[in-house]
Amino acid sequence: MKDYSPGSGAGSPDLEASWAAETPTFQGNFLQHVWDGFKRDPQRRVTGRGVAGADGKVFDAEAAAQATADSPLSRRLKGRHLQMIAIGGSIGTGLFVGSGKALSDGGPASLLIAFVLIGLMLYCTVQALGEMAVCFPVAGSFSAYSTRFLDPAWGFAMGWNYALQWLVVLPLEIVAASITIDYWGTTVSNAAWVAIFLVLIVTINLFGVKGYGEAEFVFAIIKVIAVIGFIILGIILDIGGGPNGSYIGGKYWSNPGAFNNGFKGLCSVFITAAFAFAGTELVGLAAAETTNPRKSLPTAVKQVFWRICLFYIVSLTLIGLLVPHTDSRLIGSTSQVDAHASPFVIAINNAGLRGLDSVMNVVIMIAVLSVGNSSIYGSSRTLAALAEQRQAPQIFAYIDKRGRPLVAIAVASVVGLLAFLAASPQQDTAFTWMLALSGLSSIFTWASICLSHIRFRKAWAQQGHSLDELAFRSQPGVVGSWIGFIFNILVLVAQFWTGFAPVGHEQKSPLQNTSNFFEAYLAAPLVLAFYIPYKLWFKTPFMKCMDMDLRTGMRELDLGELLAEERAERASWPRWKKAYKYLC
Repeated sequence: MKDYSPGSGAGSPDLEASWAAETPTFQGNFLQHVWDGFKRDPQRRVTGRGVAGADGKVFDAEAAAQATADSPLSRRLKGRHLQMIAIGGSIGTGLFVGSGKALSDGGPASLLIAFVLIGLMLYCTVQALGEMAVCFPVAGSFSAYSTRFLDPAWGFAMGWNYALQWLVVLPLEIVAASITIDYWGTTVSNAAWVAIFLVLIVTINLFGVKGYGEAEFVFAIIKVIAVIGFIILGIILDIGGGPNGSYIGGKYWSNPGAFNNGFKGLCSVFITAAFAFAGTELVGLAAAETTNPRKSLPTAVKQVFWRICLFYIVSLTLIGLLVPHTDSRLIGSTSQVDAHASPFVIAINNAGLRGLDSVMNVVIMIAVLSVGNSSIYGSSRTLAALAEQRQAPQIFAYIDKRGRPLVAIAVASVVGLLAFLAASPQQDTAFTWMLALSGLSSIFTWASICLSHIRFRKAWAQQGHSLDELAFRSQPGVVGSWIGFIFNILVLVAQFWTGFAPVGHEQKSPLQNTSNFFEAYLAAPLVLAFYIPYKLWFKTPFMKCMDMDLRTGMRELDLGELLAEERAERASWPRWKKAYKYLC
């Protein structure tokens, strides 16, 4: 007789039967098992031929909503993955390096004002996204919400806008990572580093969403530790605790001053601040691949507020205290990742702390790799969702048995080969225009999220639902979405003005100013080029509140009972726990 006692190594017959049912049978050797994992998921669903919208000039919004809800993407992201994606996801070169140019253009006061206001905008935007993503954790997230709550043509434009943004960011970030190596004066060709970093990022994404989540978890921890370490160091340096022992305080706010280049300088910093927060919305895109978004997503969304306050506002306040905006090194960068132009590195070098500048350069390199990792994830999932809604070639909807959108990942990886242009004499021109393609993409995405939330709430009320039926409610509500939407429009206006007449445009030729404008605003005509033809061809309607689908995509069928139980449990919590859960 088999021994089923604890520690015997044998399981009960019932347990063994359940394990047999849950564990895939490994037939053949390991290689055969790996090969089988790349085969198409038999449960995959997309709109088939013969269904309205499959052929002809009709878009079937109901079938599109069903397809994104039924996507067979793997749901393996845990709460800790989402939280670190939310906390550290967008901490990158915009903070570590881009803030240097912003400080130079606008001064420390403009830097602080712009990041506070843009941070408020992103707080409202992510709260709105969180409410919709918890209610409808569907593939494609915000582009699918634009299709469902605004206009299918606008959803098409936003999906391709977002996919192209991340597609072109991949080669840019891989080249950027190779440039960080130049800080140490290595003689190895940049092309070699490009190959290494591209293989690394593609390999991570071939491990599926779990690989992406684990990599981002590690990257985010490193970035968070670096920022917290700098904050502690910055406070010590400012009060005179550095090697030279001199007290700095707020003297740079008096001389050379708190502002630079007036109102236009402030507008220039608004643009930099908005780009520094790019990627914040990825937490919503990941909802479709989360084990339990109703539990983990609200916590992750609330973390965004603390990330904005601690990692951006506090660290940039210290930067404004430690580095004068007239420092020539701030505008002497040779690329967007030149550590020599990082105000963090400049502050460390000014204090005479040797070795820490190299540590910060490593952090910058990790931040760049993190963005590259996110670029394959963001572009591949968006392309797959577009294909499932029949807004992209159907081959992109190929999802294998492990829940990976393989064809979309392959396309993103092939685009990454453009990084080898780093060895070309035309690399500056090529990368300037690739960057221009992605420049305003995030602003359009965020504005669409806010407007989708406004329309969703109106439809929710008109169709007879109450706010108590929502598993998670945006803390600033519809008012916050209006604030976020208006701020996004103001950023677009500011970008138009600073693109048309940037700081120092008087010293440039008309040809240079024209080129600068299109570099700053190329994404806008690109969005219109997607939207207008699709609108005219398919004659898509602006979605009316009573026609919006508010059921497809919800995971819990007994949501009302679950929410009632959870609210009863929360009522018994002590006040400190209620306050903590509200904030975090």
